[in-house]
Amino acid sequence: MDEYIDIATKEGELTGERELKSIIHKKGLYHHTAHIWFYTEDKYILLAQRSAKKAICPLLWDVSVAGHIDAGETIKQAAIRETKEEIGLTITESDLQLIGIYKCFQKHSNVLIDNEFHNTFIAKLKIPISNLSLQESEVASVKLVSFATFKNILEHIGQNNHFVPSNKAYYQTVLEHIINKVS
Repeated sequence: MDEYIDIATKEGELTGERELKSIIHKKGLYHHTAHIWFYTEDKYILLAQRSAKKAICPLLWDVSVAGHIDAGETIKQAAIRETKEEIGLTITESDLQLIGIYKCFQKHSNVLIDNEFHNTFIAKLKIPISNLSLQESEVASVKLVSFATFKNILEHIGQNNHFVPSNKAYYQTVLEHIINKVS
């Protein structure tokens, strides 16, 4: 679906303009996304495997839930909507803890330039993953990995189809916030 998205400046401030997502990616316009990392009290993190249909990083294991913020939508509204769409989980604003906004500027091809600000949340996963309902166009699979496994993946980033190597510092920051929250 080619939805309208609010355009931002290079510093992340909204300009008041909007454009279709396809145009935003074609022109490399700056915009915001919502990332939600789910964790459990017994020290696991939910990873989602991107659908094979995705234009960027198909079948890559990455963030639990992520998506663009539609034009006029708040960041938390987008996080709640994307969580419901992608994994069938209903959450509320109070479930979300913002841990930061991270720049991710990457050129994937001449027609796909992703200049995003990842508005990143952590949230406690309160149900078994067997109760999640995956959106096939977005998510191929989900799994829980222990904190130790997450650290090991980071030590070998770029192998075994886990995480985007250029974003290693981002993943380390996410892990630190989750560890601090659970400890």
